[in-house]
Amino acid sequence: MSTTEIHPNVNRVIFTETQIKEKVAELAQQITRDYKDSKNLVLIGILKGSFVFMSDLVRGIHLPNTNVSLEFMSISSYGAETSSSGIIRIIMDLRTSIEGKDVLIIEDIIDSGLTLKHLIELLQSRKPKSLESAILLRKKEGLKTEVPVKYIGFDIPMVFIIGYGLDFAENYRELPYLGELKEECYKK
Repeated sequence: MSTTEIHPNVNRVIFTETQIKEKVAELAQQITRDYKDSKNLVLIGILKGSFVFMSDLVRGIHLPNTNVSLEFMSISSYGAETSSSGIIRIIMDLRTSIEGKDVLIIEDIIDSGLTLKHLIELLQSRKPKSLESAILLRKKEGLKTEVPVKYIGFDIPMVFIIGYGLDFAENYRELPYLGELKEECYKK
């Protein structure tokens, strides 16, 4: 599929491939500035949705005097649904300690805020030097709790978004843009 073709299950493109690349580069520059004095920065990607965002983001971060390491966690609150269930399960935890390190959570989307709030509380108990988050997408109207987010890519409407790593029932992650999934694809 060329980048100009739109998947037949996409109602409309919310952000193009170019818009995403520009925003990720902007976020990477902010992170580079903010962590220039860090000794150890750990980026924690929340699987599976953040893997494309994290991959592009980490390649844009330039910290030659910092040990930058990558970790991954898998947390579920969706299943095959279109909104967070509020029930959070840790499927895969970190493999290394974050104690005394600067930590940046990399997440694809924040809907209700419940998952990220739970994750921040969990990671804070592991005594990092600092703990922040970088979120590609935020549904501001859907937030059910206050949750601190230092880096935000885009605010989006209350629609179901797919592409650029985001899925519905494990499909559409490969799309190079962020698009609104047609309702008939998930309302049956």
